[in-house]
Amino acid sequence: MEEKLYEHVLRRDGMNAFMRHNFNERVEVDRDYGVCRLVIRPESLNPFGMVHGGALCTLADNAAGIAAHTDGRLYVTQSSTFYFLKNQGSGTIYATARVRHRGRSTVLVAVDITGDNGRLLATAEFTMFCVGDGIAKES
Repeated sequence: MEEKLYEHVLRRDGMNAFMRHNFNERVEVDRDYGVCRLVIRPESLNPFGMVHGGALCTLADNAAGIAAHTDGRLYVTQSSTFYFLKNQGSGTIYATARVRHRGRSTVLVAVDITGDNGRLLATAEFTMFCVGDGIAKES
């Protein structure tokens, strides 16, 4: 990945207080690709001892945003569809996001959330809306 684009993604991550507040960590980034992880903590769990659905959605949304931002532009989430399949109550989960389509004003991103053993826990699609040219404004 081009260094300027990588720095753009890192800057955007640094501005995402909600990501840090929810203990989401960027693990990997490349063009049209991003991976985030959540080491499950008591704050991540619902009353049944499993990862809260909101925590899963937040992790997926953050990974989708990272993948979208790799073109150097600025995005916000426009819409999403989320499918809960399984869950777990401890360990680490990963959200792997891949851009499926880039348009002039929107980007479609597919996200899979997997558990420690690679088991698919959830899958989602996000439409991200472009709100500006980030690299040009950051320079």
